[in-house]
Amino acid sequence: MDPIVAAVIMGIVQGLTEFLPISSSGHLIIVPFLFGWSDPFIRSLAFSVMLHVGTLAALLVYFRADWLRLVPAGFAAVRDRSFRADPDRHLAWVLVASTIPAALAGLLLNDLIETAFREVGLVAATLVVGAAILWLADRWGGRTKGVGDVTFPVAIGIGAAQALALVPGISRSGISISAARFAGLDREAAARFSFLMATPITLGAAIFEVRKLATGESGVSVEAGPLVAGMLASFAAGMLAIGFLLRYLRTRSLNIFVIYRLVLAAVVVVVWLR
Repeated sequence: MDPIVAAVIMGIVQGLTEFLPISSSGHLIIVPFLFGWSDPFIRSLAFSVMLHVGTLAALLVYFRADWLRLVPAGFAAVRDRSFRADPDRHLAWVLVASTIPAALAGLLLNDLIETAFREVGLVAATLVVGAAILWLADRWGGRTKGVGDVTFPVAIGIGAAQALALVPGISRSGISISAARFAGLDREAAARFSFLMATPITLGAAIFEVRKLATGESGVSVEAGPLVAGMLASFAAGMLAIGFLLRYLRTRSLNIFVIYRLVLAAVVVVVWLR
């Protein structure tokens, strides 16, 4: 298949699955496996992370009004050494706290993530594990708290859960939404907090991977055409997915995503064992 077409397909997959709780990293391993693509760049972790630049742009554009409030509020809290009962100041630093566990895990486990965790069989298993966690969280989670009710301990707990998504198949949005639901947030608030906390950690991962690509540390050659096409596709698909999920969760449960994960895991196992 033409590399640009493959990159666009992967970009659409990334944009949709980054925000729907079905694992973008898992899909970026499964799709080339199912289609038999062998291009090392398309299958590389470097390309996968660069597609996250597209979804990062989607986050920044979709939540631009939030970030235009939160960033100045965060700096104001540092300047005044006080939150002053300002919910934006509080939320800004709660989001910072939530990124710490995943950032540390990414730095410590990066080499392992690039090798041992990128096996199709493991992805099938973690899709099932993630489905079980998502179902339990939606069944037993609270329904009354909003984003403004997240405390620092709760944020660090959700951030620790997000760190588990470094294993493909778990799903960053899925595990963080599940943790937020266990902490008492309603479905839409859990998704919104998940999306906001994804922004700084995705930015950090993108900067780290751009440096590796620029210095040749990634071990793959950079193909500008497929890279740009994939990032644009992931941005467009990401914008659609964010809006869809926030609207969907206002009135519906997460069961459809639980079922999808289980069906996909079964398909992968069948193809894998053939």
